[in-house]
Amino acid sequence: MHAWTVINKNGESLPRFIAGSPREVGRKVVSNRYDPFRLEVSSSYRERFDHDLMGVLAREEWRIVPIKRRAGRSRRTTEQLELKLN
Repeated sequence: MHAWTVINKNGESLPRFIAGSPREVGRKVVSNRYDPFRLEVSSSYRERFDHDLMGVLAREEWRIVPIKRRAGRSRRTTEQLELKLN
């Protein structure tokens, strides 16, 4: 699962806007006044939401971006997972 957030014009992340999808981040940006169910089922409602969201993002000079995962453990190869019982 990916997480998303808002970055400002300096490239700094704004942690109060972290969410599981760009739309959830957008709802936080426009103060959650949009109903999540209606956003899923109504294209005209989504258009109005997108218009409001784009206005706020442009005015504040923000962008919604995926959060990059930290470099962690690398995946193990099949060879590393083999059990050597003998």
